[in-house]
Amino acid sequence: MMIMLIVVATVSAALMIGAAWGVFGSLSTKWEGFLIALSGGALIVSLVNELIEPAIEQSNLLVALSAVLVGAITFTICDYWIDQIWGADGGAGLLAAIVMDGIPENLALGVALIGAGVPEVAALAGSIFLSNLPEAAGGAKEMSKKGRSKSRVIAIWAAAAIAMAAAAIVGNLAMAAASEHLFAATRCFAAGAVVASLATEVFPKAYKDDHHMAGIATVLGVVLAFLLCHLGG
Repeated sequence: MMIMLIVVATVSAALMIGAAWGVFGSLSTKWEGFLIALSGGALIVSLVNELIEPAIEQSNLLVALSAVLVGAITFTICDYWIDQIWGADGGAGLLAAIVMDGIPENLALGVALIGAGVPEVAALAGSIFLSNLPEAAGGAKEMSKKGRSKSRVIAIWAAAAIAMAAAAIVGNLAMAAASEHLFAATRCFAAGAVVASLATEVFPKAYKDDHHMAGIATVLGVVLAFLLCHLGG
């Protein structure tokens, strides 16, 4: 339990560090795009290595891949609903989009921590940490540009961090006694949702901000993820 709380707190803290960086620091658009692409590359490799492949071994190919697809579809529907009903530029819409991106990541982290030590989840936790930093920095920067006060922006990201930490803890506790098939399906559902968010939001934004280096940054993220996976293994 203590290991889970430490890992979850560390990953969630990246949101607050990133938000403070975006509000009070300076981050060029190109650097933001580079960092987002790097973190996206690292995260997608970690999802495959730390969630999808172990789930296939634990359950079976049909259960794992079906859950990945359902997770992606669910994210896409919810993301569309947020944009259409609340509006991507509204305060509620921004917060909902932030939480929608982060909850699957932290749910996956909480489930991955079941029965595992810190080294075994180092790749996934490290990749989520890397993805949270530029995402929070860029999001906080955009919120500030829209006229929101710095204190309000920080408060929004603090609320998001709490929600994401809760997702990791709930995922960990709820799945502790789950069957192998349900456990595997939950991991893959979360992984599918995160992959969909990378494809629809993270990589397009990275390319828009730094289209010359986005590809190289993504490959560097892949290399970093493999290094983290090797250390974790």
